[in-house]
Amino acid sequence: MSESRQTAFDALIKTERQGGFSNLTLDSVLSKTNLDTRDRSFVSNIFYGVIERKITIDYQLEQYLSKPLKKIKPEVLVILRMGTYQILFMDKVPDRAAVNESVKLSRKNGCSFASSLINAVLRKVSLNNIVLPDEKNDMKFLSVKYSCPEWLIDKWFREYGETDTVEMLKSSVGEPPLYIRVNNTLTDAATLSDDLEKQGIKCELTDIENSLMVHFSGNDIEKTDSYKKGLFHVQDLASQICAAALDAKEGQTVFDLCSAPGGKAYTVAETMNNIGKVLCFDIYENRVNLIRKGAERLGLNIISAQTSDASVFNDSIGTADRVLCDVPCSGLGIIRRKPEIKYKDKDDFNDLPEIQYSILKNASRYVRSGGKLLYSTCTLSRAENDEIVDRFLKENNDFSAETFSVGKLRCERITLMPHKNNSDGFFISLFRRK
Repeated sequence: MSESRQTAFDALIKTERQGGFSNLTLDSVLSKTNLDTRDRSFVSNIFYGVIERKITIDYQLEQYLSKPLKKIKPEVLVILRMGTYQILFMDKVPDRAAVNESVKLSRKNGCSFASSLINAVLRKVSLNNIVLPDEKNDMKFLSVKYSCPEWLIDKWFREYGETDTVEMLKSSVGEPPLYIRVNNTLTDAATLSDDLEKQGIKCELTDIENSLMVHFSGNDIEKTDSYKKGLFHVQDLASQICAAALDAKEGQTVFDLCSAPGGKAYTVAETMNNIGKVLCFDIYENRVNLIRKGAERLGLNIISAQTSDASVFNDSIGTADRVLCDVPCSGLGIIRRKPEIKYKDKDDFNDLPEIQYSILKNASRYVRSGGKLLYSTCTLSRAENDEIVDRFLKENNDFSAETFSVGKLRCERITLMPHKNNSDGFFISLFRRK
């Protein structure tokens, strides 16, 4: 596993120095290796685990280091974090192996001067297990236990209450569920489930039509024959609910204004049985190409994609029966998939509500009389969700809230939560043009 640990180190040090999206960083580093599926899984476990549990890990290290973490050489700090994560959260890795391999890693990466320190600190971590703050300091205790910044815990306490906040924190760490959307234009859920099981991947039906939950098998589901044939695409349950709530029908025209990478557009087109027109837009040409490639793999020829700024009205594209407006957001509902999001400065999100409202207001201009407009985000933030919807309804009398039904859900708007819906954190609201 030494090459695997080196690869995880390379990805983590790159993240430490450059930031960026965790999935893109890991994919970039892994693409330069010849690791097999098992070793790639090991790398991914350490990489995402260290990022996800960084506050918890750093609190442990602070107990045994004489100087602040910010004064520790980045390479040494990454190795310490990797070793601590393996000791505390990877049951299949013996503590001794985690310590010894960390020392070897330090020598291999120009940190021999810190080998003794790494050895001593990690042995103390192994001896004392997880150390947590006093529970009387509620915010600090929850922050360290669930590796979540105190500002975010405080925000959720105020907006969603203590019970839901604690449950959201519990759901924010650990491996998220994996769902796929069945391409009903080519197959059905039962047939696809049988096909995947023959390829070593077990699935089960969900309450949402043409949705399957995938049980982890160690296989890369996007390398299966079924995927290559276009029989499904990977999509969280929340996004599938979002697409279904739009209630698109055969023969209609649908606009997806912030579409890339295109998952919701694919589900909408499949719901329409590939009959009608789905126009997808994104501001960047390379992301538009991703939409086109995905639609081609799935055989969805009613989808077309082009560049366009969702906040600027484009009078050349006409109007639509359905408009999907899945706006850029803080992403606080998907921190278990992209854990780096929770470490952003809270002020980074201050300008988002105005941008989101601008996009929603612009999107409303494309909706035909009697048509439907859907607003959604993958965040858990009242300012980006309910407050946007309330403002839109107040300032746009030609629209009214519209009830949607998906599975067992029936509502005009909903905040999906991991612990309640076994999905990503997500917000959906539907309107109808009068």
